[in-house]
Amino acid sequence: MSERVIGIDLGTTNSCVATVEGGVPKVIANKGGYKTTPSMVAISEAGRRLVGHIAKRQAITNANNTVYAAKRLIGRKWTHPAVQRARQVLPYKLVEGETGDVRIELHDKTYSIPELSAIVLSEMKKVAEDYFGGPVEKAVVTIPAYFNDGQRQATKDAGRIAGLDVIRIINEPTAAALAYGFKKNIRKRVAVFDLGGGTFDISVLDIQDGVFEVLATAGDTYLGGEDFDQRIVEWLVFGFAKEHKLDLRTDVMALQRLRDAAEQAKVQLSSTTTTDINLPFIMSASGKQDALHLQRTLTREKLEELTADLVERSVEICDRMLKEARLDKADIEEVVLVGGQTRMPRVQQMVKAFFGLDPAKSVHPDEVVALGAAVQAAALVNAQQSGSQPDLLLLDVTPLNLGIMIAGGYFNTLIPANTTVPTSKSHTFTTVRDNQTAVKIVVLQGESDVSKQNEMLGEFILTDLPAMPRGTMEIEVTFDISPEGIVSVFAKDKATGREQSIQVTATSRMSEDELQHVLEANEEFAVAEKNTEVFQTLRNDVERHLREVDSLVPKVREFLSASDFGEDALKKVETQKERARRAIQMQDIPALKEVREKLERANTMLKGVAERVAGT
Repeated sequence: MSERVIGIDLGTTNSCVATVEGGVPKVIANKGGYKTTPSMVAISEAGRRLVGHIAKRQAITNANNTVYAAKRLIGRKWTHPAVQRARQVLPYKLVEGETGDVRIELHDKTYSIPELSAIVLSEMKKVAEDYFGGPVEKAVVTIPAYFNDGQRQATKDAGRIAGLDVIRIINEPTAAALAYGFKKNIRKRVAVFDLGGGTFDISVLDIQDGVFEVLATAGDTYLGGEDFDQRIVEWLVFGFAKEHKLDLRTDVMALQRLRDAAEQAKVQLSSTTTTDINLPFIMSASGKQDALHLQRTLTREKLEELTADLVERSVEICDRMLKEARLDKADIEEVVLVGGQTRMPRVQQMVKAFFGLDPAKSVHPDEVVALGAAVQAAALVNAQQSGSQPDLLLLDVTPLNLGIMIAGGYFNTLIPANTTVPTSKSHTFTTVRDNQTAVKIVVLQGESDVSKQNEMLGEFILTDLPAMPRGTMEIEVTFDISPEGIVSVFAKDKATGREQSIQVTATSRMSEDELQHVLEANEEFAVAEKNTEVFQTLRNDVERHLREVDSLVPKVREFLSASDFGEDALKKVETQKERARRAIQMQDIPALKEVREKLERANTMLKGVAERVAGT
């Protein structure tokens, strides 16, 4: 049997898992039959962990402890402007972590973003394991193409916490291109326009006979469907305030109802031109007994007006990318739309107007990324097992400039954006003081010439250098970017040939000790959850047998009581009933297994007697 491997699209709004069977990629549906699962995690009042559709259904009544759109915060520093914007609109509480990262407080317990993302990944893993009927360990996980090193590392941490061996992380538009061109005789230059729930990416690829080469990529990790929903929410809030002089944002439950209504209205306006938003009993006016209701009609035209700048921003990013990469729109032969927000007619119109092409309709915007991840996963595993090269070649690029801080606080680019990865670049450092025995190097990633405006990936100090006059000591530092876009650094003292290897670790990343602690806690939770699931299954079986016994005993009591054997059998049945109820109360799994078997035999015996009684 070949090794089980899956592809996971860890989305902002929804997540999806896929695999390749018989050479064909397919999405795996969850127990509810849905092919996508909400990327939501909640902690109930009883401390129970809720994921996916269950979490979404209780979000209105438990808004403070229900997390959505966590992907927008993963790998971010507390001081990042996107985090501060998020604090203004999210109902759950954001707090600063010890390493300067973002944490979320739920019921007085603080969770890291990778930890919460891992819960969603664990759910996707479970969906796959239910489908296969056995364990799944290997996966390819997708990320926005414009994620920086810190966000990429944090996503890998999430996979590790979820108990997955993440054999590769790949960019979402690249994954979509893999699914689009899989096993097709395609020789085209394709643009993938990926506008999802929380992020936007644009990538241009050359697809030639199984080779997928990314020429350029750009994006915005804080632009997506969540922002479109928020514009509708703000329109409803201000309209209600104008009419009733009350701010709905002060009521967390009301705000969550607004968010759900906004999302539904947006979806409806992709197929209709007008929709009604009705939210009865949305708030009570102070000092009044009568509850207030919200009733508004939203048209597609109004939605386009509210979100015009968001759509334009995505097109501006496309234009900038093409100019910086010196690519010509006329050379692009197909545009592939990815992400749920691309269903909006205005988005499709703007894309068509910009590229001069009708977008392709051959891919499912919500599933194509997971399918592409599964294709990549299968190719990697098959190549590893056969010892040959993968049957498809993926050449991706780094989305941002990688460099170092130099004198004056400026940013010196060593590896420019849109360089094909994996890649490396060497730079020679020297001392600036006599007898200097250490050199500090600050590694950054970003677009600005000013260091402080870029993302600091990390810093390290080369130590134990020989004391020499300034300018004579030379240290060659090599910066490597892996196929996943993750940065490593190697340093060599040119005079002695001594080497140092440094892994650039994001400054806001979880420590190894904390990761181990979370891993252990997650394993304990998985065991407890499995025991709970086993107990519930046993309890249902035993209670079903009890109901059957209770219905059969009156029918056969008189017949059985006529003999000593029958009376003894009835006493044993009563004993097993008592044992069953006690085992359920004590949640004793071994006792439940034993009593289930005995009740099953008792039922068989009673049914036989009942049939004989009926025949007389």
